[in-house]
Amino acid sequence: MEKLKVGVIGTGHLGKLHTKMFKEILNCELIGIYDSNNELAKSVAMEFGIKAFGSINDLFRSVDAVSVAATTSAHYELVKQSLKNGKHVFVEKPITTTILEAQEIVKLSNAKKLNLQVGHIERFNPALISLEKYIIKPMFIQTDRLAQFNPRGTDVAVVLDLMIHDIDIILSLVNSEVKKIDASGVAVVSDTIDIANARILFENGAVANVTASRISQKKMRKMRIFQRDNYLSLDFITGVSEVFRLTPVEEKVDTSSISFGEIGVGEKKKRIVYEQPEIREINALKYELELFINSVQLNKKPIVSGEDGLRALKVAEIILLKIEESKGIIS
Repeated sequence: MEKLKVGVIGTGHLGKLHTKMFKEILNCELIGIYDSNNELAKSVAMEFGIKAFGSINDLFRSVDAVSVAATTSAHYELVKQSLKNGKHVFVEKPITTTILEAQEIVKLSNAKKLNLQVGHIERFNPALISLEKYIIKPMFIQTDRLAQFNPRGTDVAVVLDLMIHDIDIILSLVNSEVKKIDASGVAVVSDTIDIANARILFENGAVANVTASRISQKKMRKMRIFQRDNYLSLDFITGVSEVFRLTPVEEKVDTSSISFGEIGVGEKKKRIVYEQPEIREINALKYELELFINSVQLNKKPIVSGEDGLRALKVAEIILLKIEESKGIIS
């Protein structure tokens, strides 16, 4: 299969990471990079031994697909330009800063039959991927995503910067429409919301309690999933997942499982089993970029589509609206 010609737009922290990964992916050819800061683009191009394009249109003429790794506020214009020039697009999360912008570029990508994948990287975290063999039907989800303060990313609220990772995962796990959202949050060290909590109620009765902060002393990225006869704990920092299950006493379990005894009486007795799924050693960023390349080459819908990015953004926007409403009530 012919290698896909790819270009990177944006040469900041994420842009450099994308450049490094594309250099390592075998079924694509990294043609070059573009940044409105020409000097920065030349510096990064020299570091990786690739071409720095002087204009974005020159880049478009030389590639089949682009990766947009610029600041969030620039996503809309860059993605729209790329799609109008007939290029498949991988764009970092969040897809855009507003729902109307996201709706427009999703509609444009569909009209032009171009792939649009959104970089919700935690979908490819080893902790989540290790649970692929389990049937997940959440009744309650608790997430805590806490980070130490970093000026990078403060151009948007913590809901769009950090919480949206967990929103996307939750929406992918809960097979139901959102019924109601309550939220609160405050700005502490920046001009936007730095810590937020949301409670998402779904039509099927499932509930997600989501907390995100970028002013924590210690990092934490954990998700706990509660469902009938199952408790699953995911640590997105270590990539480790733990599963506690209730199984019929007669059911054979894997030799690597640990039994913690039985509960119940008579025929209703069940065994408590602990399992730690094997960790898949993968680079989540490289893996999602590889899947993007594959989706284009095989003409398949991306795993995290533009529609997925739009859905996560809609929930995030409601959370931000609810935060503003709660401030009005307090005052």
